[in-house]
Amino acid sequence: MRNIIPIILLSSTALFTSCDKDFLDQQYKDQFNDNGSFLTSEKEATQALTGVYNGWEAGDYVFYLDCVSDNAFNYHAHEGYQALGNGTATPTASGAAGGRFSYVTIRKANWFLENITKAEMNESTKKRYIAEARVIRAYRYLDLAILFKNVPLVTKVLPLDETLQESNTQQEILDFVVVELTEAAADLPLTYGAADKGRFTKGAALGFKARALAYQNKHDDVIQVTDEIIGLGQYSLFADYAGLFEISNENNAEILSDVQYIENIQGYTNLGVILPNSLGGWGSIVPTQNLVDAYQTAAGKFIDEASSGYVATNPYVNRDSRLTKTVVYPGQLYADKYHDPLSPSSDDYSQGKDNASKTGYNFKKYIQSPKSFANVWNVGSNIIVQRYAEILLLNAEAKIEADQIDNSVYSNLNLVRNRAGLPDVDQAVYNSKASLQKLVRNELRVELAGEGRRFFDLVRWKTAEVVMKLPVQGTFKSGTVNQTTGAVTYTSTERNTVENRTFDPAKNYFWPIPQSVIDNSKGAITQNANY
Repeated sequence: MRNIIPIILLSSTALFTSCDKDFLDQQYKDQFNDNGSFLTSEKEATQALTGVYNGWEAGDYVFYLDCVSDNAFNYHAHEGYQALGNGTATPTASGAAGGRFSYVTIRKANWFLENITKAEMNESTKKRYIAEARVIRAYRYLDLAILFKNVPLVTKVLPLDETLQESNTQQEILDFVVVELTEAAADLPLTYGAADKGRFTKGAALGFKARALAYQNKHDDVIQVTDEIIGLGQYSLFADYAGLFEISNENNAEILSDVQYIENIQGYTNLGVILPNSLGGWGSIVPTQNLVDAYQTAAGKFIDEASSGYVATNPYVNRDSRLTKTVVYPGQLYADKYHDPLSPSSDDYSQGKDNASKTGYNFKKYIQSPKSFANVWNVGSNIIVQRYAEILLLNAEAKIEADQIDNSVYSNLNLVRNRAGLPDVDQAVYNSKASLQKLVRNELRVELAGEGRRFFDLVRWKTAEVVMKLPVQGTFKSGTVNQTTGAVTYTSTERNTVENRTFDPAKNYFWPIPQSVIDNSKGAITQNANY
């Protein structure tokens, strides 16, 4: 049975009344209208917690966030991620940052945690519900701290006269997140029955904790928590990388957390933005050439290595199978036709059609077969937020960084790479901290491409100041695709340059805090440096 716990809406009118505008959530929800008549039973507690889950994360954010990294480009500027990706976002034109600086979910969690104490219900269930709400709140704070740095730490429902809160330091937020996730994990089960799929488990809480620790470069702690997740025995890699993202395989043993959608009840309505123009897509989120080049060859070598097997005139053959399963490229058979972004007559011509991918590539995860969906604009695909492959790679990375390189580093890397059909890591080549660091960072990139993690990695590695200054490029500018065989003939070896980006390390490691937030705080919140 498909779970609807995170989907059903708890009407905000049951909790809020409209008054003056609250700077923390940017909605007219400043005061709670609570006369003590709600949340007095287990049924009402379940309804309230469902409301807290609603909106804890969104599929759009997961997909679009790759566009603020070197993995992807956001063509339609009005969608809010192009300026964040090219370094031109400002406090008054902050793009998607305006919607992401939100306390709506945190406020719901605070209300729930304050009021569940009065509910007459099974105490063990109450304890678990409290833990679930704490995980949701911690997740949102982790996101705010990484994206915006210093933000107010609010852990209770504030009356109107106390809403002008000054920001806490980023470290205070991160410390809070780690404690919350540690304590919540202790009260959460390893798994749920079919009716409760989508709720946070112990593994989900620990997975978010691993991210918080990795961001802080606390390698020994990352090793400890990822070892704990591995030791739970609850998770394993799904055998088929492409199938991992299909509706038929949802809630499989690789998933730590996801956003659950149900077709025609509360479906995910924006999957079509990644489709090619010829299939009615918008070309909103498209892979870069830089990402495509990151996939190794089938021999397990980078494309610029000697004897790698890479052929510049036929660049997509003999490659890591994850490339074919993640990216639609020229000459690939997709939806019963060969993808052609090179010919001016094609609906997918990268330099001519409005909604065609400007790089010539499209993402393919979650949509291996467009025709399998009755309506690609209303699907029941759960959008994965964290999965076991990330845990294995974080564990390997932390051991490399902590100079604790042992057999588990290679075995974790091999588990992920072998699923893609790549050979075991050559230990004669990858026998140093520097070489293994390069490999594991690349594995994190190609394994999780299109899943919204790349930006966070670039920030914690402090490599964004290098890679985010590179131009966004796509396929070769022109050529033909044989619609009978898929054979590609290039008539130009010049790359299509889509965008020139800037990245100022003095400011762009954090997003601008929307000016409206600062104005409504009456100066209690201050802007990030150099904006």
